[in-house]
Amino acid sequence: MDVVVGRIAKAHGIRGELAVDVRTDSPQQRFAIGAVVTTKLRDGSTRELTIAAAREHSGRLLVRFEQVLTRDVAETLRGALLLADTDTLPPTGDPEEFYDHELAGLRAELLDGSVLGKVVEVVHSPAGELLELDHDGRSVLVPFVRAIVPVVDVAGGRVVLDPPEGLLDAD
Repeated sequence: MDVVVGRIAKAHGIRGELAVDVRTDSPQQRFAIGAVVTTKLRDGSTRELTIAAAREHSGRLLVRFEQVLTRDVAETLRGALLLADTDTLPPTGDPEEFYDHELAGLRAELLDGSVLGKVVEVVHSPAGELLELDHDGRSVLVPFVRAIVPVVDVAGGRVVLDPPEGLLDAD
């Protein structure tokens, strides 16, 4: 199974460097020189790229791939997702940290055990992480904070929610 470790935001400079929004807690490993990432382009096609260089710049990584030598080629990669195999991810080492793919598909339930639906995905926003739930056939975004999601039980296949009044109400 593949997991997103970055998203190409834009080309940078004239030599094919790319600004990457990082979506991994281990960028030093994922974007190490010689590492290979699978790139999922906007049209759905994929290709493998090898990291030639990576450096931090203004909250992003600037990455140069061996196969991308010009800005014109770099521009074709704008918006592409960078994927890694979940089998190669290191353990988080923290019982309070989870990979997005571990949460997707978990049953979402209330404190009393009643089932709300399931976790569709983790949405990363500037304000923090949100759990997207499929609740009665509609999408609901829930802030992924301890006050609202006090229990994450990956082994048990569930997350427990204590939502404030109105959070799950239909518009």
